[in-house]
Amino acid sequence: MIFENDLVSVEIEPSEIPWVKVFSRRKVKEFSQCSLDEKTEIFRMIDIIEKSMLSYFNADKINIASFGNVMLHVHWHVMARFEQDSYFPQPMWGVKQRQSNLELPSFEIFFNQLAKQL
Repeated sequence: MIFENDLVSVEIEPSEIPWVKVFSRRKVKEFSQCSLDEKTEIFRMIDIIEKSMLSYFNADKINIASFGNVMLHVHWHVMARFEQDSYFPQPMWGVKQRQSNLELPSFEIFFNQLAKQL
């Protein structure tokens, strides 16, 4: 967990790429069940995270996804993608395309900086 308040929490997803998940604090199954304040806070977090990933990692693309088929709790995945990551252009849940040798700046420093921004 790198951040939480009354409405949302932000967690790191261990991966070869920078990847975080934004959860509603209330355990609801669908985004439509979130209050307006929760929806606003979720998208405020996603906006900050996306801009931070683009700036710090110079990502080729940011992927934002919400599935929740396995975990029935509203959450969004925010991932910095790179043309040479193992799965690009496929989703991170897809078929591995190559063995990646990405040389990215420190994830630890990024996550610490991100926590301060959130």
